[in-house]
Amino acid sequence: MTATIATVSTRLNEHPNRAITFVTMTPPSWLEHVTLVAERGRAMLGRPPGGTNGTANLAATCDRLIARRGEASGLALATEVVHALERMNSSDAAAFLEVLAGSFSAPAEEVATAVARWQADPTDDAVMALARATEAPRQELFRRLNMVGGGAAALVKLRGRLLDLLPTRPHLRGVDADLRHLFSSWFNGGFLRLEQISWETPAATLERLIAYEAVHEIHGWDDLRLRLAADRRCFAFFHPLMPGEPLIFVEIALTRHLPAAIAPLIGVERPIAEARDADTAVFFSISDCQPGLRGISFGNFLIKQVVRELSAELPALRTFATLSPLPSLAKAVADHSDAGAFTVERLRALTAAHHDELRRLAHVDDELEALSRLLNAPGPHDPVVARLAGRLALAHLLHVKVRGRVADSVGHFHLSNGARLERIDTDADLSPRGGQSHGVMVNYVYEPQRLEANHERYVSSGHVATAASLGGEIKAIDAAWSGAGRQERRSARAAR
Repeated sequence: MTATIATVSTRLNEHPNRAITFVTMTPPSWLEHVTLVAERGRAMLGRPPGGTNGTANLAATCDRLIARRGEASGLALATEVVHALERMNSSDAAAFLEVLAGSFSAPAEEVATAVARWQADPTDDAVMALARATEAPRQELFRRLNMVGGGAAALVKLRGRLLDLLPTRPHLRGVDADLRHLFSSWFNGGFLRLEQISWETPAATLERLIAYEAVHEIHGWDDLRLRLAADRRCFAFFHPLMPGEPLIFVEIALTRHLPAAIAPLIGVERPIAEARDADTAVFFSISDCQPGLRGISFGNFLIKQVVRELSAELPALRTFATLSPLPSLAKAVADHSDAGAFTVERLRALTAAHHDELRRLAHVDDELEALSRLLNAPGPHDPVVARLAGRLALAHLLHVKVRGRVADSVGHFHLSNGARLERIDTDADLSPRGGQSHGVMVNYVYEPQRLEANHERYVSSGHVATAASLGGEIKAIDAAWSGAGRQERRSARAAR
């Protein structure tokens, strides 16, 4: 194919009985060009249409691809490798990853020689030689695969399988580092394209949204239609390397208030309101769609760009907030072994004013056993238990840290993007999934004028921006937390 007909238009000139037809030709797309050149290259190489089979044969094809300098032959081999990756099952992928980790790593002898040269003469030339020596050949392989249609998607899928293997095969970390390094450039925010998802969006993309929703399951097409109703918005990021495949998407409810529970937002019987009457935009679900892009952040770009889009469409919006899960809370409260988290003494201090009530409600003698039973019971909870769940949630976000950042991944995401912790909502998610947080959800507010300041304070010192209305509860939590810590340290010294 050398050209495609884009439009055919007919215009009458000054003679009414004559018409002039204009045929506008557009050149082939880059993908069409690459496919055509690859086919020519395959013919020149005499490669069979079926492609490469088996790990050993695939490794040999990869070697040939790296060594090739011709465009046509290189694209033909790259296409063959990509097709092989697309056909792989899990065991094939694991075997291929082992080959990448071994045969396609940087040669140790060349690295040692380059290091010795730099140590003897640390010039710019020696530094560049060291950089070349330490770059694994698989990086060039990945770059060449990215040149053909489907190459990026195949590599993203391969990394998804790699991440599943890493806990038991840590020697594959080098392959992961190379893929992540390249993905951070290929999927740079400057290449992302924001699109609003509506009921008019192609069905293939809508099907992917149903499959990818990771926070609040979409139960089929009728449920999806409600999620795309007049008082809802949905936006997704797409990338030219993966056409039709959303990378991340966000669901938004347009409301007249800051919601305190998820059920009214996604219930099948909810009334549909007028978008123009809303004063609040609530981000209630953000879903990453590609496991192989884990660690490549898109969410910070997504939320800020969506805020701009919504502000332009609906000037009456005054508040941009989330209704977010707290998925690490239940596990953290149950684990008393971390000295920096919910120790037994801290739990007793945080719940001290309600020990008698807890024992009475659970019919047990130990207040912490009572607390555990009551928190893990299906909601809605007794008001005392719900209040304590909220206190523990706030303590978790303020005091339980990993390397200076909030341990809860959702909280860290929003706080690092400059949001403010606005409110703790108890019994906000009574679904089975809500048990991860004892039913608690959190409202984070994105105030455009404060995003940068909040972000800087969080990333530099771990400071969590909070609403003034939380001040009294925060003081009580801080006192209980630090007091229990001092008591534990005194007890530890006495034991020695």
